[in-house]
Amino acid sequence: MKKRVPQSVFFNLRVLIALMGFGTFAVTAASIAQAQQRHANTGSIDPLIPAGFDCSKIHELGIDKQENLRAGAIMIFCGLSEGGKPSRHTAFTKLVQNITAPLVYGGTDVDLITGTESFPNVTQSTTFSTANPDNPNQIVVAYNDTRGPNTNGSGASVSTDGGTTFTRLTYNGQSPFPNTGGGPVVLYSRHCSTWYTVWADLACGGLGGYKSTTPWDPSPASWIHYNCVVNNPLADRHSGWVDNNSSSLHYGNIYVSWNDFNQPNANIFCTFSTDDGATWHSPIMVSPQSTFIRNVQITGDLVTGDVYIAGMDEGGGGFPHNNTNYFFRSTDGGNTWTNTYIGTPFSGPGVTAVGYFACMFPDNGGYWRHEGWGEPAALNGVVHYVYDQHGTGSDSADIYYIRSTDMGQTFSAPVKLNTDTTSRPNWQPSLSISPSGTLFAVWYDARESTSCTYGDPTVPCYRMWARKSNDGGLTWLPDDAFSDVVSPLPAQPVPGIVPTYASDYDYGSAIATKHVTSWVDGRVTIEGVSQQDAFFDEESSVAGTPTPTPPPCSVSTEGCGSIVTTPPTDFNLNVSDPVDPASLDASDFTVNGIPADSVTLSNGNTTTDFTFNTSPAVQGVNTMHIAAGAFNCVNGPVAEFTCTFRYEAPRVTPTPRPRPTPLPRP
Repeated sequence: MKKRVPQSVFFNLRVLIALMGFGTFAVTAASIAQAQQRHANTGSIDPLIPAGFDCSKIHELGIDKQENLRAGAIMIFCGLSEGGKPSRHTAFTKLVQNITAPLVYGGTDVDLITGTESFPNVTQSTTFSTANPDNPNQIVVAYNDTRGPNTNGSGASVSTDGGTTFTRLTYNGQSPFPNTGGGPVVLYSRHCSTWYTVWADLACGGLGGYKSTTPWDPSPASWIHYNCVVNNPLADRHSGWVDNNSSSLHYGNIYVSWNDFNQPNANIFCTFSTDDGATWHSPIMVSPQSTFIRNVQITGDLVTGDVYIAGMDEGGGGFPHNNTNYFFRSTDGGNTWTNTYIGTPFSGPGVTAVGYFACMFPDNGGYWRHEGWGEPAALNGVVHYVYDQHGTGSDSADIYYIRSTDMGQTFSAPVKLNTDTTSRPNWQPSLSISPSGTLFAVWYDARESTSCTYGDPTVPCYRMWARKSNDGGLTWLPDDAFSDVVSPLPAQPVPGIVPTYASDYDYGSAIATKHVTSWVDGRVTIEGVSQQDAFFDEESSVAGTPTPTPPPCSVSTEGCGSIVTTPPTDFNLNVSDPVDPASLDASDFTVNGIPADSVTLSNGNTTTDFTFNTSPAVQGVNTMHIAAGAFNCVNGPVAEFTCTFRYEAPRVTPTPRPRPTPLPRP
């Protein structure tokens, strides 16, 4: 028998709304009627939600762009979203596929969710995994956990045997993090031998959390609430990193970043503590841009102590849309920040959209919100990043890796990490780097299935796949399976959580001996429904034999450096690998910033002929250009191409006038 627990919305929204200072409300009659009808008909909304929230401020406050569970509960209350949807199937079997045979990467998968579960409050996902660098047997994974009452949506599991087994922290039937609402971050500070969690914290009216030196003990004597990180109820998508290098000038600094939806553009902010969380610096603006840049994740250089934040301009959301990668760097312990990099726009992943967010699956009108977010890593001045973008045609997502050797100022052409030739999605990657420089990328991958069905345990959907580099990203071992099971697509049945939610991120990390990571998995069924459980696995950081990663395809032409006397309209370019025709567009090639009007392929798709209706050439030097990643070749995106030619119009030579023939003298 499953122990019955009350349904919840993660938050006491009466307390929350008071903290947010919304005061009295002025919603439209339609909004009130819709919300009240939902309350009365379904009973799925927490009764503590007051009948006075100002639903007209949803867009003004950016709540529709926020990922935290509080924002989702408000969207449901205001009638702008439904709650989670169970999906019962009369005929189901426990899906087991290669479950006893760990694959090339990782060991045996471990279910982090121990103890009783009561349907429909069974969602555990969005994970942050950390190992103790001084005691590899200690591993803590934090995640969103719906088993709690309305003021506890946070959970964690602890291993004291190196990841072989885990125990979900439980005190009086709940997690030891009361008055928190998810958004997991868990850090270990070597400086004070202490574990820290960071959550949306109701007691702080913003961000805060609990710390412990004995993380396996769930009692209040072990997990103690520390001073608030920031008092800001509109702080969203927070992330954290701690400097554990005793040689660093900023050893022991704890950093937390977030989006501040109090700002006109929900700018990224950061704070830090230099005294083990006792006090926190006043928030510092990181992204001064006049557009919304998502705080993807924060990380730091394991050698230099420089701090990096990966951001993403989501192009206004929806689907389809373009994303742009941003990087921000601090070299002085978080006091000042520089925008070091703005990438080339690329197509965001997904198949549809629900409101602002793109979704990876069409089920229920749109499921598994995701915008292409990934994770950065850094070591000794070299910065790494994985993310995903829309593939060719109906391929909704592929995984890409970029690398910077100048502290995040410029990045290499993107390298595609998943090598499958299917049109199935590969999405939501994580990345970790060890002190020896091994990189481990992990992502959700549906190449082994032909379809996915929300909550149906009889339909295999995805497995975790991975790829490893033993030389700091210069070369990569082949991509291969990481988790042991092809999981069904798990449902999100909790009424108080938006139905598009599956997992927003999985933050991986590494120590000298291993990479640790977790993910959401649907192999465990409850009441016939495949539902969201968090699972864990690890990979050794010991180096193996790499397989060279094919370089990006390159473009060349004999016209580089040439001098022409007739303004050209046709430009023939040679490409080192066959071009994917579906990814090629005339506008990919420009002369002096002017895009071509048409393009054709020949010679087995290795020659491109870009044509202009009117020559773009001007007298003097002319610049031809193709941006990195403008189109794809068989081995990945094209590298940037730039070269020049000169146009010199011929000078008109005057025709000599005939000279008169002198007459003979008489």
